[in-house]
Amino acid sequence: MKKLSKHLHKLSTGRMTLATLVIFILFMILVLPGQAQQADASAESEAGSPDLSFFYTPADLYKMAEAYGEAGRAAYIRARFTFDLVWPLVYAAFLATSMSWLFSRAFHPKSRWQWVNLAPFWGMIFDFLENISTSWVMARYPNRTPVIAFLAPWFTLVKWVLVGGSFLLLVVGIIAAVWKWGQKRIARFDSHP
Repeated sequence: MKKLSKHLHKLSTGRMTLATLVIFILFMILVLPGQAQQADASAESEAGSPDLSFFYTPADLYKMAEAYGEAGRAAYIRARFTFDLVWPLVYAAFLATSMSWLFSRAFHPKSRWQWVNLAPFWGMIFDFLENISTSWVMARYPNRTPVIAFLAPWFTLVKWVLVGGSFLLLVVGIIAAVWKWGQKRIARFDSHP
């Protein structure tokens, strides 16, 4: 893990960080709204979505599967293995490079804060686990898949904690980097009377 974190720090140049920011913003503007409209159009009811829920029960997941109908379940599965393969890669790349770039400027190189750049990738992994498990339940519906239906909500909860936590850590990185930059500016100003 330590080697992966260090490798991310090396990759996270200013240009790379800017590139992932641009891709993230473009994806949010150009792709997410269309995906949301598609999801609304394909679902046969206002059942909600496991992906957008913070926590749900296996019973809730089966209710969603029933409410979606056959066409809605097929659209849900298709979206998980097209759009939702790319989106976690986009947000994880943006968060990891941004956090690496900021935290390398804000904290000592040997600080444990340098490791937080791994949190987005763990969020991405749990996002993929969520997609696989919820799709499995949708594909097998009306047949029951108790173990997978039990795990899916936990994958979703951990995903949201890690992804949401990554955005909070990004804010911490911004504040810490700006603070350190300000301290350096003050020190330079004080040293030149």
